[in-house]
Amino acid sequence: MKRIESQLNTGSAEFRANVAHNRAIADDLKARQQAARHERPQRDIDRLRAQKKLLVRERIALLLDPGTPFLELSTLAAGEAYDGSVPGAGCVIGIGIVAGREVVINAGDASVKGGAWYPLTIKKTVRALDIAIENRLPVVHLCDSAGGFLPLQADFFADKYAAGRIFRNQCALSKMGVPQVAVVLGHCTAGGAYVPALSDYSVIVRGTGAIFLAGPPLVKAATGEEVTVDALGGADMHTSVSGTADYPAASEEEAIAIARDIVGNFAKAEKTKVQWQTPEPPLHDAEELYGVLPRDIKQGFDMREIIARIVDGSRFHEYQPAYGKTLICGYAHLWGYRIGILANNGVLFNDSALKGAHFIELCNRDRTPLLFLQNITGFMVGREYEQRGITKDGAKMIMAMSNATVPKLTVMCHGSFGAGNYGMSGRAFDSRFLFSWPQSQTAVMGAEQAANVLVDIKIRQLARTAQKLAPEDIAAIREPVLDEYKRKSSAYWSTSEIWDDGILDPADTRNALAMALSAALNAPIEEARYGVFRM
Repeated sequence: MKRIESQLNTGSAEFRANVAHNRAIADDLKARQQAARHERPQRDIDRLRAQKKLLVRERIALLLDPGTPFLELSTLAAGEAYDGSVPGAGCVIGIGIVAGREVVINAGDASVKGGAWYPLTIKKTVRALDIAIENRLPVVHLCDSAGGFLPLQADFFADKYAAGRIFRNQCALSKMGVPQVAVVLGHCTAGGAYVPALSDYSVIVRGTGAIFLAGPPLVKAATGEEVTVDALGGADMHTSVSGTADYPAASEEEAIAIARDIVGNFAKAEKTKVQWQTPEPPLHDAEELYGVLPRDIKQGFDMREIIARIVDGSRFHEYQPAYGKTLICGYAHLWGYRIGILANNGVLFNDSALKGAHFIELCNRDRTPLLFLQNITGFMVGREYEQRGITKDGAKMIMAMSNATVPKLTVMCHGSFGAGNYGMSGRAFDSRFLFSWPQSQTAVMGAEQAANVLVDIKIRQLARTAQKLAPEDIAAIREPVLDEYKRKSSAYWSTSEIWDDGILDPADTRNALAMALSAALNAPIEEARYGVFRM
């Protein structure tokens, strides 16, 4: 493969301005992540210490193999919800190495509202188990929760993808033969009791761990029976009488050590074989990505400059380089794994949509995982393009992408607007992992477009009654729409709502994608069957 020859002028004023702008954004991301991970009221930390409990990240550090990375997902979930009072949505999820095995870790964070389940806590947990199902990954549950946050019960209880989906997914994993271990470090109450009960193995800490459908106060209110926590659902009762748990432990450290031993006895998964070669670092420095990204979301740039700073050796074999030029397609290697890349270099026209559909089919046939790098305003609109069949050709790309069975990874590099989000494997299309960069935006259209559309509609409505809008009236309509669109199209809103699997510092993207791809190859690649392509 040929190396990408960078056209970047790293000494230009534009490059330096971009670097300063994007480094500041990356620094803000890191500050937000630090706060979500570690900043807690001292009273909550003191409460856990008094109970002889470890903090959630201390537990994860004990569980992971020393010196191995942890791909944390959705760190900033719920960051824009609940007045910012539920950092990380009250739980930590991610992929790590335990006893030499790749596993999904699902850990309740008792330093946030006692580990209570909010609607976004449940959405994040369901996503963790979806990842386990899609990628055939064992799960370790570190359980410590006060149960559902009852004031919001109508938002998390009864719907298809609400709390019950956690337990449905656990059952699905069991049916697939994918093992789960629950480590009961605190209370597992009500629905939460089913997490250890539905796991293959369950470890419980004496004195602090408990499993019950109703705690002592509710039992007394319902039946009049007075009973202690230990007698109702403690370690000794469940490991010697009920059989709900398997292993008692005297401390959290012992419980986590037992869990590591259990995982160490799991059969090592046979990874799906794809083309691989010895990895090499990119020729071009990943830190230069800060200078590639423009300061204005509407300003274009050459996606080859992004590819050159992510893939092995900055080598890229471009497919159909002279055709459909607004969509770059081609082959590269990422930490040794051969991948097919689709990257936006402008709006999707008929030829670029057809090129994308054809390239996806080739990659799927050859068992080549796909990486989508999004910077897209959408498919081209207008009478000429509708007559050429842009909707039909866009549908071909969506059909090919939707039915591809190879692992798909997506990065929201800059803009992701309209149906372009769909064609480039947005959240609805089951990429195994989808990440955002902190300056990226996702919406049905750009903020200024949306504001202009609404103003135009209002002007036409008033024209029917011979009324006119003064400039200040137009501004009064336009500015609130702009502000709301900017807030809800930001990467921080997307990640708060768990529309992605987390925001990445662009310079960290190569390693995060490699870990995600490695995890994805634990699942077999099925034979592709496509739907009907409208010709």
